[in-house]
Amino acid sequence: MEADYVVIGAGSAGCAMAYRLTEAGKSVLVVEHGGSDWGPFINMPAALSYPMGMKRYDWGYATEPEPHMGGRRMAVPRGKVIGGSSSINGMIYVRGHARDFDTWAAMGADGWSYADVLPYFKRAETWHGGTGDPAYRGHDGPVHITRGPRKNPLYQAFIDAGVAAGYGATDDYNGYRQEGFGAFETSIYRGKRWSAASAYLKPALRRPNCALVRGLVERIEIEEGRATGVRLAGGKVIRARAEVILCAGAINSPKILMLSGIGPGKHLTEHGIPVLADRSGVGQNLQDHLELYIQFAASQPVSIAPYWSLWGKALVGAQWLFTKTGLGASNNFEACGFIRSDKGIEYPDIQYHFLPIAIRYDGTRPPSGHGFQIHTGPMRSPSRGEVTLRSAQAAEAPRIVFNYMAHEKDWHDFRRAIRLTREIARTAPLAGFVDHELQPGDAADSDEALDAVIREHAESAYHPCGTARMGRRDDPMSVVDPANRVIGVDGLRLADSSIFPLIPNGNLNAPSIMVGEKAADHVLGRSLPSENLEAWIAPDWRHAQRESHALAQAAE
Repeated sequence: MEADYVVIGAGSAGCAMAYRLTEAGKSVLVVEHGGSDWGPFINMPAALSYPMGMKRYDWGYATEPEPHMGGRRMAVPRGKVIGGSSSINGMIYVRGHARDFDTWAAMGADGWSYADVLPYFKRAETWHGGTGDPAYRGHDGPVHITRGPRKNPLYQAFIDAGVAAGYGATDDYNGYRQEGFGAFETSIYRGKRWSAASAYLKPALRRPNCALVRGLVERIEIEEGRATGVRLAGGKVIRARAEVILCAGAINSPKILMLSGIGPGKHLTEHGIPVLADRSGVGQNLQDHLELYIQFAASQPVSIAPYWSLWGKALVGAQWLFTKTGLGASNNFEACGFIRSDKGIEYPDIQYHFLPIAIRYDGTRPPSGHGFQIHTGPMRSPSRGEVTLRSAQAAEAPRIVFNYMAHEKDWHDFRRAIRLTREIARTAPLAGFVDHELQPGDAADSDEALDAVIREHAESAYHPCGTARMGRRDDPMSVVDPANRVIGVDGLRLADSSIFPLIPNGNLNAPSIMVGEKAADHVLGRSLPSENLEAWIAPDWRHAQRESHALAQAAE
């Protein structure tokens, strides 16, 4: 088998890549180890906790014992299905802050500033409105972006409490102003998950120049310094007439590079792999977001807890199955916040997800009856981990160490996030719904007590990235250049969250899709004009952490 382009991985970026290349008339073969996304566990938004951990849909990775998290082995869900992790994630759509991408450009990712990437965010989406400036949004792209109805009173109470605490409101955090409290946006359309497979891959597969090949990639075939194809388990080779494009994600992309002889030379030699391109940065710079669920027992029967009984789930499921409406048609994360943790911080470094039930991501919940929770954690940890090979066998999972909480700044920032969250929960009108704190619990107040809670209960937000960093070709830690070309090998590009120099401020599906959109244009030798739209920055950010403080100071 052969095609102009062989795309490895049918995830967020890979699906976008296949769509744009085939749209331009190129022939594409997409290689994916996972299978169909058919079935309610993926397509029903409220069932988001089920695909994670299911062998059918998830690679089932876990970290090594994390040295600063009490030796816990922590889950690393990665989508093993068409659509990749966009088919098993929480469907929350966050582009990131404009300053994230300006920082990428400053770190050597030339041409990836906010002005450069904004046109690709816009090209990707069809925004179904709400409040906000439409100039920042896309209106005819493949990814449908919607907002939930926010019928539960807890959503508005959370937003209003955040505003009352001095953080302001945002009418569109993906537009002009990220900072503040407002409605979450999701990749849900007509009551169903709208994954990258739905948006990009399935339309591409309806074209005669696109096909899907099932198989486990053993390595990229490289002849005389040029990628020529992909070898699958069992010996089958798929040839690329033009280029191989690796889009396997932040865990599997560095693994495939190393299995192919591209990576830290000493590490490859230890596993008996011939070194074809000695790139020290492959597998390094691993980043993620940690979060803690601050849970409260509700003083009023307003949460969605009754629907988590067996009978309640049956009713929700039946309504969704027949009408694609009701609680089943929402991921139930319908309100959010982005705040700065202190004065002197230019743009938000804490994110909030609000959920009107006290529950874990795996669907289990404490025996507390009615409750709610606020997910919180710092967005820009200085800690870095790595992905390395366990062996030279493609079927064996790699070693993953995030090195969470390795810096003292991590502990300071996380304690600060918890305390600010408690303050918001004690602010009206949300305070009127609080009976008592379930987790961490009122007794956990000292630095030492909070550190123990973080060590035992903080969880990954499932945002791994950075393991094949993009930068200038003369940077020894860069793996790909700003045109997505893998440094040291011709005919090979890389496009997924592994190329992020720095983790963006929020969930990663939207920027991963953007990478696929922009990288496709690099492959095709074209680009969209940059758009110099302004992003809101708090006017007094150097001296005030929130608006109420700034107003009080001005009054004095």
